[in-house]
Amino acid sequence: MADCLICKRIEMIKNNENPYFVKELETGYVVLGDHQRFKGYALFLCKKHVTELHHLDHDFKMKYLEEMSIVAEATQNAFGAEKMNYELLGNGDTHLHWHLFPRNTGDTPEKGPVWWLPKEEMWNDKYKPTNEELNAYKTKLCKELNKLL
Repeated sequence: MADCLICKRIEMIKNNENPYFVKELETGYVVLGDHQRFKGYALFLCKKHVTELHHLDHDFKMKYLEEMSIVAEATQNAFGAEKMNYELLGNGDTHLHWHLFPRNTGDTPEKGPVWWLPKEEMWNDKYKPTNEELNAYKTKLCKELNKLL
């Protein structure tokens, strides 16, 4: 766990050092993605360090899934997405976390998952929000989360 990027990000949240942190929920932390190629891209980081969804006990798992759905709904509402993409990958960072992508018609050159875009585009620094943009995005998302919780 010492080398886990997600655990490090959570530790930054606990130390009030993560500028992308939006809100703490019962089972996880809501953060915005470092790069906003898809405006409103958010993640829901599980409070428990496990690699697989089925490693969670039943009650925690059900609550985690419910909260993830609420985060997705709030993200869609806050950023006016036509569709949400939900992704639980874990091939790179083996700590349970959801990627929640707001999607709109024409947001990629061809229909398909966000991962069809080249890494150079997805993680291009031109998509890093300014502090002003980041604060505005966090405020919008937190407002919608508060409505739903």
